[in-house]
Amino acid sequence: MVSVIIPSYKDPLLHKTIDNLLENATGEVEIIVVLDAYWPVTPIKDDPRIVQVHLGKNVGMRRAINAGCAIAKGEFLLRVDEHCTFAKGWDTTLSETCEDNWIVSPTRYFLDPVKWELMDIPPVNFCKLVIRGNGDQRKFSAEVWKERDEELKDVMIAETMGMQGSVWFMPTKWWRTVIGELQNEGYGPLYQDSTEMIMKTWQAGGKMMLNKNTWHSHKHRDFPRTHNNGTKENPSNNEACFAYSLSIWEKYYTEVIKPKWGI
Repeated sequence: MVSVIIPSYKDPLLHKTIDNLLENATGEVEIIVVLDAYWPVTPIKDDPRIVQVHLGKNVGMRRAINAGCAIAKGEFLLRVDEHCTFAKGWDTTLSETCEDNWIVSPTRYFLDPVKWELMDIPPVNFCKLVIRGNGDQRKFSAEVWKERDEELKDVMIAETMGMQGSVWFMPTKWWRTVIGELQNEGYGPLYQDSTEMIMKTWQAGGKMMLNKNTWHSHKHRDFPRTHNNGTKENPSNNEACFAYSLSIWEKYYTEVIKPKWGI
């Protein structure tokens, strides 16, 4: 079974995302919706495959993900933003090919949330993990890796360096024994979660993988967002998060990861 974790904060597309996941699953799934100190205006539908977790105070995306993963019953975890769509059989395709020490990202398309359809924009496959920006905005970032796209254009499952973080897949055992949980202290409630997980995975001998046999689409950044800037009760200090992530991982990235990848 695949346990789907959806950290949720007042996104009107939550219901459509749940429906899409269920409609396109071909195996057994559970959808764990973590409501971060709110109740949807339209109640979540009654379905035995859906589990609702309501948090009494706003804790942010990282802790909401932790709360969902803590009660997951499936052999695998899929973390999902609440404004995404998926290919038919996403669950079977990912679970049948995932190895014990992998984090996997499927191909990412761009979603028009008004029309609820894929946009006519090339999808994202391989991503290179880099450090970009200056001053307070210096940070780890996953950039489109065109050279690797071309080099491995006919390879459907291959190692990559980064991901956007809106959707990832891994064995539940890997989460519990290697990732443990997403750290809130230092990072804050929202950002750099994919960097933290990838670095922990590399240190434990695992891999960050791309699977082009299936896909998800994520709401395009031109449309309004909800969770990314924090809340009055739980604000996000982006600059402090970026700096903290670099303080933890930059030396390892520079001395170990960059030489390994030859970048």
